[in-house]
Amino acid sequence: MDYTTLMGKMRQYTQRCCELMQQERVVVCMGSRLSLCLCIHCLDRNGQLVGATTDAFEALRLIQEHQASLLLATDQLERGSGDDLVSQVKRRWPGVRTLLIVSDRSEPPALRRAIEAGCDGLCLEQRLGQGTVPQALSCLASGGIYIDRSLAAQYLHHHPAPEPPPSVQLSERERQVLQLAAAGHHNPAIAVGLFISLETVKSHMRTILNKLNARDRTHAVVQGLRLGLVDWPDAG
Repeated sequence: MDYTTLMGKMRQYTQRCCELMQQERVVVCMGSRLSLCLCIHCLDRNGQLVGATTDAFEALRLIQEHQASLLLATDQLERGSGDDLVSQVKRRWPGVRTLLIVSDRSEPPALRRAIEAGCDGLCLEQRLGQGTVPQALSCLASGGIYIDRSLAAQYLHHHPAPEPPPSVQLSERERQVLQLAAAGHHNPAIAVGLFISLETVKSHMRTILNKLNARDRTHAVVQGLRLGLVDWPDAG
């Protein structure tokens, strides 16, 4: 693909990514050393990159050592795999947000593991340079999740949503709250959008977490998507 005509836009996307990560402590883990070097050169303008590696096990050490808040990773790594790395990060440090770049070589089971582990963002490598990464980072920054439409379709093709058991049925209002949370809206924005009080939103969210046995709102969104209780967020 000829990226020449996209160069101007890509510079804007890079600048936007830097702005979105300005307050983050970022660890980057990529299987391609060339991609890793370019990422370091383009994104580390304000010292927000605290670690960079091609190794999943080193990435875990760097996240712990530097108290990272955001992991950018590719699914293919020199040692380990991106989906397993995301799973371990979410198990050890649920508050660390994760953005995984998925290649066309990724197997459906790996995609499933990443989604069900609570991966906050999934971008398709083939669509890099088209604004997907800044879109994903913007969504993550507002507390939502980002999953490329084609990846969502692939996941649902191999893992169609089961009928939710009666114990996890959500009311219509709870579905609306969870749908807006999936789209990246914070509680105040949800309250405005649904014309309800902030305390009511918080109450609904607590009920949702309890019904879905979720550890946090991101996990609740993933559970809701997996069970077909809410629609996949529009990834543009």
